[in-house]
Amino acid sequence: MFTLKLSLSLSLSLSLSLSLSLSLSLSPIHSNRQYITCRQYFTWMFIHVSDNILVQKKKHSAYINVDTPLRMPPKPGFPIPILVSLVLIFFHGYATLSKADNDAFKTVHIGAIMDTESRIGKEMKTAIKISAQNFSKRSKRFKLRLYFRNSSSDPLQATFAAEELIKKKGAQVVLGMQSWQETALVAQVGKKAQTPILSFATPATTPPRWPFLLQMATNETAQINCIASIISFFHWRKVIVIYEEEPYGGDPATLSHLLEAIHKVGSELEYRLVLPSVSSLRDPQGVVRKELLNLLSKQSRAFILLRSSLPLAMHLFREAKDIGVMGRDSVWIITESIASLIHTVNSSVISSMEGALGIKSNYSETNRVYQEFYVQFRRAFRSEYPEEDNSQPGVYALRAYDGMTTITNALEDIPNNTITLTELFDKILSSNFSGLGGQICFEHGSLSHKQTFRIINIIGKSYRDIGFWSSETGLSKDKTSDGSINVFPGMVHWPGDLWRFPKGWAMPTSGRPLRIGIPRRTSFQKLVKVTDDPNPTNRYEGFCIDVFDAVVKILEEAYEFPYIFEAYSGSYDDLVNHVYNKSYDAVVGDVTILADRWDHVEFTQPFAESGLTMIVPNKKDSQKAWMFVKPFTMEMWMVTFAVFIYTTLVVWFLEHRYNPDFGGPLRNQLVTALSFTFSTLFFAHSIPERLSHSHGCI
Repeated sequence: MFTLKLSLSLSLSLSLSLSLSLSLSLSPIHSNRQYITCRQYFTWMFIHVSDNILVQKKKHSAYINVDTPLRMPPKPGFPIPILVSLVLIFFHGYATLSKADNDAFKTVHIGAIMDTESRIGKEMKTAIKISAQNFSKRSKRFKLRLYFRNSSSDPLQATFAAEELIKKKGAQVVLGMQSWQETALVAQVGKKAQTPILSFATPATTPPRWPFLLQMATNETAQINCIASIISFFHWRKVIVIYEEEPYGGDPATLSHLLEAIHKVGSELEYRLVLPSVSSLRDPQGVVRKELLNLLSKQSRAFILLRSSLPLAMHLFREAKDIGVMGRDSVWIITESIASLIHTVNSSVISSMEGALGIKSNYSETNRVYQEFYVQFRRAFRSEYPEEDNSQPGVYALRAYDGMTTITNALEDIPNNTITLTELFDKILSSNFSGLGGQICFEHGSLSHKQTFRIINIIGKSYRDIGFWSSETGLSKDKTSDGSINVFPGMVHWPGDLWRFPKGWAMPTSGRPLRIGIPRRTSFQKLVKVTDDPNPTNRYEGFCIDVFDAVVKILEEAYEFPYIFEAYSGSYDDLVNHVYNKSYDAVVGDVTILADRWDHVEFTQPFAESGLTMIVPNKKDSQKAWMFVKPFTMEMWMVTFAVFIYTTLVVWFLEHRYNPDFGGPLRNQLVTALSFTFSTLFFAHSIPERLSHSHGCI
């Protein structure tokens, strides 16, 4: 029940205004016609406003002129004061009802800071508006008032905007911020004012926790581990990191964590390319091309675009494709900052990125809530930004929608219309619901859910999913697999239409050939032999050289493999040490695998095996006929001769009395005994019957 009050003075003044503006015909005061001036008419209206003054709307009109007299029409009309009074009563009642209706809603002031001129900022602004509109339709207690401020990606401008929103506009919560530099400064402002701050920026690590700061994005550690898993899967040993330098300084922890992650999987950083901020370049195309030409002198062809703005990335891929850095055996990995905006660029830009691998946050596109948001977003985005070719929402739009929904859910949890900033922050901090981008649940001021990424492959003018990654399962073919990924050569479209896995390296244009050490003083020339032939091709021979040439011939079908042979006259140990100290890149020869050598260098699998052998000195000797006597020493010969004489005497003593063969003179007997004893060394088995007492010999 609303009480309506109408004053007489208000009715009089409005009746006078309405009478003058409509130029209505007035009835005469007397039956005879009379002419009055405008001043007289005004005076008469104030005096006789309560009388029955009639207005005729058909034929007669009052011609009001300051200089000419006014002739009053003769016929009566409709009473103006009654009509005006009814109109005033209606409008006054509507105004009173509207005021009472507004008093029933509590207005909540919300500030949003973002680069509204960028694609990310446009998506975030549209998503925040949609979430606020959905809340206003169902809320019966709160009315939202949004204030958008353009930061132009400038942290200082974002700071001034935060102070203006909190102090002048009375913002009770501030959300937005696309970079961590903006977030850090705005969080400091929020700390002083004790105002909740929701940031959409992605920090490299868990930052120092400001009291009223909440992060709507997980840190980059998971994304870095995903990159390391891809590098490990394809066995790329060296990588080159490219990132754009931020005007106010970047987060050095991002690169440090990447180096640590790739080191754990056996890879290393060969080179890092730091490009100036695109906003500070007069000729970004020329600067990017000049920097990319320096990469041709590097061996690695595995490139990681760690951080970049979309305009710089567009220049980067165009120039990379033009100079051949995106050719065969090259690999490009782009992070979420670029992969999540692929749908916003035209087909010519996407074609320059063909073959690259990208990392995107995984979220469901089939649930009802997302489908409703998708329709609302496309309609609102096309209406507000008709110059944009694509109106599909990206991950930043989902993040902004979830951030605004987190605030509205916290408002609904407040039991009354009295809002305190501390209570609002506590309600936001205790949020736990399923958002468009994933589960919204905070732990120590950051989202606590474990993030899953989609691995995409850019093909033609679009892209497709080739796998997933999570901290629990690693790389997988789908979200429900057990952690194994089955990637075959035809599954990924690599740069240069390569049919196999790219090796990720190439011989640099200004690189030196490999130096291969060859032992000159070899023991087995069938394995390695160094001659003095003036032709270097014919100077080195042997089985080891043939094996090396066969391996190089296979490698040269896919790789460039320049090398030179260098003969070395030192010992094998010294030759191995030259490989260890990088004087030589490799050694080809009959090098034995020993334990101490194995600790310093890597050997190939043995391709020749000698088995169990005996090592003997190799000396020339002209008296080969007497070779059999060399094992016998002088003492051995003396003992043998003594035994021979003793045996002869024993045989003679036992046989000369009974055996006729030992008869005759003593000389004949001794000769017979000597010959018999000597014959026992060679054919004793053929003459046992000659001994009459042979049974007595041992």
